[in-house]
Amino acid sequence: MLKGLLKKLLEKNGKDYTPDKNLSDKFILSVLATRLLMLLRGFYVLKRKIFLGKRVKIKNKRNFSFGTNCTIEKYVTIDCYAKEKLVFGDSVKIGAHSTIGVTSHMSKYGIGLKIGNNSGIGEYSFFGCSGGVVIGNDVIMGPYVSFHSENHNFSDSTKLIREQGVVSEGIKLGNNIWVGAKSTFLDGCEIGDNCVVAAGAVVKGKFPSDVVIGGVPAKVLKKK
Repeated sequence: MLKGLLKKLLEKNGKDYTPDKNLSDKFILSVLATRLLMLLRGFYVLKRKIFLGKRVKIKNKRNFSFGTNCTIEKYVTIDCYAKEKLVFGDSVKIGAHSTIGVTSHMSKYGIGLKIGNNSGIGEYSFFGCSGGVVIGNDVIMGPYVSFHSENHNFSDSTKLIREQGVVSEGIKLGNNIWVGAKSTFLDGCEIGDNCVVAAGAVVKGKFPSDVVIGGVPAKVLKKK
C-alpha cells in the first residue's frame, strides 16, 4: 500500500521511476515524514512550495527564483546578493552542507547562478559564482564538487597577488551531464551537452558535446 502511495506521489511530481520492491514500510514512512516536514518549512520560510532542510540559510531571498518541486537539503547556505537573480528550474536539488557563494569581496559584486530543470548537486559542494555559473538541464553531480568562476591576476611581480585584482569569465555546463565526485571547475571552462566528467577532474578550457573528460588538468578521454 505504501509503495503504491509513494509511486503516485512520485508520478505527481514528475518522477518516472518505480520504487524498489525491497523498500520497507518503515523506510518509506521515514522518507515521507521528512519530506512533509521539509515542505512545511519551505512554506514557512519562502511562502511557496519548496522542500527545505533544517538550518538552511538564504541571504537576500528576494533575489532568488525557483521552479516547482525544488529541494534544498540541511545546512545549505545560499548567497543571493548578486547582479542577476539566482534561478533554479523545476526539480532542482542542492545536497546537504553545500555552499553557494556569489559576492565574496566588497570590491566586486558577483554575477550569480542559473540551474536548469532536473539538475542536482551532491553533498558538501561549493559554488563560487562571482563570475557567473550556468548549469543546463538534467545535470547530475556527485558530492564535493566545486566551481570557481574567478581567477586572481599575478603577472605583476612588483605587486602582491592580492592587490592585482581578479578576472571573471564565468563557467557554463550544457545539458545531460554526469559530474563525478570531487570534480573542480575553474573560471572560463565550458562543457557541451551529453558529457561525463570523471571523478576528481580539474576542468579548465572548453570541451565539445558527447565526450568523456577526466584528469588533472582534464582532457578528452574518449568520445561517446
